Amino acid sequence: MRSHLYRGVLALAVALVFSAPAFAQGIVKGKVVDEKGQPVTDAKVTIAGPARNAETKTNNKGEFVQVGLQSGRYTVTVSKDKVGQAAQQVNVTQGTPAEANFTLTPTSGMSPEQKAVQEAAASAIDALRAGRDDEAITKLNDVVTKLPTCSDCYYNLGIAYTHKQQWTEAETALKKSIELKPTNPDPYNGLANVYNAQKKFDEALAMNQKATELAGSTAGAGGGGSAEAIYNQGVVLFNAGKYAEAKTQFENATKADANNANAFYQLGMTNLNLGQIPEAVSALETFLKLAVVKL
Repeated sequence: MRSHLYRGVLALAVALVFSAPAFAQGIVKGKVVDEKGQPVTDAKVTIAGPARNAETKTNNKGEFVQVGLQSGRYTVTVSKDKVGQAAQQVNVTQGTPAEANFTLTPTSGMSPEQKAVQEAAASAIDALRAGRDDEAITKLNDVVTKLPTCSDCYYNLGIAYTHKQQWTEAETALKKSIELKPTNPDPYNGLANVYNAQKKFDEALAMNQKATELAGSTAGAGGGGSAEAIYNQGVVLFNAGKYAEAKTQFENATKADANNANAFYQLGMTNLNLGQIPEAVSALETFLKLAVVKL
């Protein structure tokens, strides 16, 4: 019976080896009040990011919550007629909900010029999310011409170029994003992906480590910090053929998040490459259990 399961696990592993990793879902929550500090009920809340858009409303306490978001950079916009509009950006990661609180006033929001730029940026993100990378690149280049200090615009531009495998342009855009906002871990992760795709594994690992540092994780410390950042380091090490080091990272990722199915899958594949068959079977069996639960 066990040998049959083992063969089934390996067959699935082969089928999934080229699958793109799916990160755990995240949460955005917050509260909206007016200039007197009173809750704003039924305010429209739009949460826009490179993976998807979500929309909800505030409750009678002025609070909102949105679940089911992939990790990434999101723009949260709240609005209500005759009260005001405002927006801010948040980083959604595993484990800890991102929080965005707002105070709306009749004058809150943006100038007409700022609003036009925001709408153009939002249109570019829509194009990026829909896979229209050329359109996204054109629009984002127009936005950064008008607003050259927009770090997130350069970040998304780098992602669009990455989709098209235009590595030089992607690297330039992501480095510009870092120049404008060096404390944001996202463009470092973007550069890690760019270098990883070009098999520049040392550079990829350096960027991933920087992103981990900025995210406040303690990769390699045995279960502390961001499971996603630790997992990403493991992926870079795995692709570089550094299986023993990758195994440590994937083990730490499973300790930091025991429900991270991708970490167990990659741990199983790493064990296979190390010739550690029983450990590989155990990790892949856990992956299958977690994957079934998510279905």
